[in-house]
Amino acid sequence: MAAFGPLFKMTEGPASAQAQSRPPSRFSAPSALKITDIRGCTVASNYDYPIIRIDTNQGVYGLGEVFCNDMISQALLLKPFVTGKNPLEIDSIMAGIRRFTFQGSSSGGYSAIDIALHDLAGKVYGVPAWRLLGNKLRNRLLIYCDTTGHPDPKVYGARMKKRQQEGFQFFKMDLYSSMVSDRKDAVDARGVATDLGLKYLCEIIQGVRDAIGWSVPLAADHFGKLTVKDAIRYAKAFEPYHLAWAEDFISPMDWRGFKTITDSSTTPTLTGEALFGLEEGYKALIDNRAVDYLHPDVTCSGGMLECKRIADYAAANDMLCAVHMANSPVGQLASAHFAATMRNFMVLEYHAVDIPWWQDLVTGVKKPLIESDGYETVPDTPGLGIELNEAVVKEHLVTTGYPVPDGYFEPSTMFDKPLIGNHVRSKYPHLDAEGNLVNDLDESTAAPMSRPPR
Repeated sequence: MAAFGPLFKMTEGPASAQAQSRPPSRFSAPSALKITDIRGCTVASNYDYPIIRIDTNQGVYGLGEVFCNDMISQALLLKPFVTGKNPLEIDSIMAGIRRFTFQGSSSGGYSAIDIALHDLAGKVYGVPAWRLLGNKLRNRLLIYCDTTGHPDPKVYGARMKKRQQEGFQFFKMDLYSSMVSDRKDAVDARGVATDLGLKYLCEIIQGVRDAIGWSVPLAADHFGKLTVKDAIRYAKAFEPYHLAWAEDFISPMDWRGFKTITDSSTTPTLTGEALFGLEEGYKALIDNRAVDYLHPDVTCSGGMLECKRIADYAAANDMLCAVHMANSPVGQLASAHFAATMRNFMVLEYHAVDIPWWQDLVTGVKKPLIESDGYETVPDTPGLGIELNEAVVKEHLVTTGYPVPDGYFEPSTMFDKPLIGNHVRSKYPHLDAEGNLVNDLDESTAAPMSRPPR
């Protein structure tokens, strides 16, 4: 932490007064509240933003978001298992659908439902979503901005310098091996940088350092498909440049490999954006101190509640967390509410610097969402504190081309009945235990059949 100097002091400074007291929604009777539908729409941006809306029998609704570039159907598939339930019972609803969630794309639907439930519950109770997770430990969050790469060190340095002039204080760069692949002997047959290629990549880092200086944090990402031995070579090559972290060298599920990399170099390691769940994904990394820092994402790692569990367990083991985010303002604000409650917060990502209409997708929140000094303010208004700007969202809708509803929250009736889950018990012809041909449920699941006396 000392390496990041005054930035952390500003982030962790005294929080202002808690959210103003607001009465619960007068349009909701909490005990009688029921989920009636889940619908969605997908916004085309630097990534696709799959946004869902959970509707209720009392008009109040909640917004959530699936991990960027994933399919909105991940959330809609879970609709039959949450409709009819009280959306305020967040723990039990999430426990009921966890069995459908695994590492990979399925975690985005689970996460989106969690976010929407926190938005909805906050509106009903008249409190910000962070209040449902715990105490607000900070009012403003340090932001890091991603910056697209360029093989010319001076051009990349100029791009990053522009970010600095815009007020950002924490930076991340992409270091694809393809950035040097056109140079002789720079990459091997697998597309991995050779020692010469690493020299060229390091020249790009040097160009960025020359532009923004050495006193500001600079992280790096997107190294390609590396083995553990490849990653160790990369990490060692990066040591002179004092990176804040090197991200996702290998699969986040390979904690043993990560521990080998982490123990072999002074370059800090980080992973986690694609992992789901504390027990399923993060616990082994934490218990074995396999990486230096963790990187949960509320739209993939399990939503706000699960990310809070992950962060709390990491904090108890003295590990810091940066928060990954490459989604719309819905995901960005959900991340802010979560990050406000973390004891071990480092920095929150903002991945839409070059999208001029990004913050116009929502209303109801102070703008600019990302302020001129590279910080984001955490709202104190109920729920996530935002509503969608319907006109702007409709300007940027994507047609998926897949069998899911297109348009702006169109009916999703094709998902009303379960398409995943346990076997549906149907009648079928078979021999029963006594060898008689019957057309009924399997005898192990059916009630005993009445038989005529012999």
